[in-house]
Amino acid sequence: MNVLRILHIVTYMGRGGLETMIMNYYRNIDRTKIQFDFLVHRQEKADYDDEILSLGGHIYHMPMLNPFSKAYFNALDDFFDNHKYDIVHSHLDCMSAYPLKIAQKHGVKVRIAHSHNKSQDKNLKYPIKLLSKHLIPKYATHLFSCGKEAGDWMFGGNAYTVLNNAIDAEKYRYDCQIRNQVRDELKISKSDFVIGHVGRFNPQKNHPFLIDVFKSVHDKNRNSKLLLVGTGNGQSNIREKVDNLGLSDSVFFLGNRGDVNRILQAMDVFLFPSLYEGLPLSIIEAQAAGLPCIISDSVPSECRVTDLAESLDLNLPIDEWADVVLEKQSTIRKNTIDDIKKSGFDVKQNVSILESFYNRFNQ
Repeated sequence: MNVLRILHIVTYMGRGGLETMIMNYYRNIDRTKIQFDFLVHRQEKADYDDEILSLGGHIYHMPMLNPFSKAYFNALDDFFDNHKYDIVHSHLDCMSAYPLKIAQKHGVKVRIAHSHNKSQDKNLKYPIKLLSKHLIPKYATHLFSCGKEAGDWMFGGNAYTVLNNAIDAEKYRYDCQIRNQVRDELKISKSDFVIGHVGRFNPQKNHPFLIDVFKSVHDKNRNSKLLLVGTGNGQSNIREKVDNLGLSDSVFFLGNRGDVNRILQAMDVFLFPSLYEGLPLSIIEAQAAGLPCIISDSVPSECRVTDLAESLDLNLPIDEWADVVLEKQSTIRKNTIDDIKKSGFDVKQNVSILESFYNRFNQ
């Protein structure tokens, strides 16, 4: 059997949720039989690029995706003229329609559109996204989703396969020694109450609301700290808000981290008030680390895979959110790895599903 090369189409391979999910599968798949290549839509180097190359993958660069740009489609035509794939797996949500259209034109047999998110009403101001998602069944041969809500939204009644946003659960097992090490590195006291969040600084993640909740928590517990993992265009505005609220000494901007599994050990509560989500990997990771998770009711219930995750209405007063967070101060961390595995979110269990799917087309 020849090595089967899969072309994954992404925006770029930074440390976001969908990119981390792809890498979890890539690290665990049998790379003597299946290899991943990446078609990215940014020119700059991204966080996972070196690891991709070390694992045997190739990275190809496209211009930024523009469905109105003839130059963009010419670049896609040129790529598929010169690179032959039997399977293309696109992770661009609604915009997957466009590279899949060109892949179809060039005779790619298997064209997968993968939904990683659902939308919200505000996204109706982007009619091109709504138009594009209706084109996907025309150009895709197979539809994948991270969960039911994301699949229902993206594919509008067409049948799809759920592929879990799986993690290497053992890496997140709670470890008190690592907790103390990370707190020492960050110069945080062992007695401090530490709230954490992992996510890009974009409107979806609702950072302004998160900071308001932390301000209320901090007013009631001066020994509280907030760890923010991630980067993004909205970070400068959040830094300014933190400064204006006098919280600079208590909020830690940690940037993109390759050791999120370690950082989670240092936290006491995971706070995730997103406006909308597909099925966020970070909440699965936080539960694997034994953290109580306070999440918005806009986050799909599918991600509540242990009794540690609790949903709150985003319309509740800030102080009510803060009180629920503060109630978790006395939570005793526990080992939840068996719960993660039983719920189907361990990558070592899931990788065989993806391998079997790909291998069906390895002639």
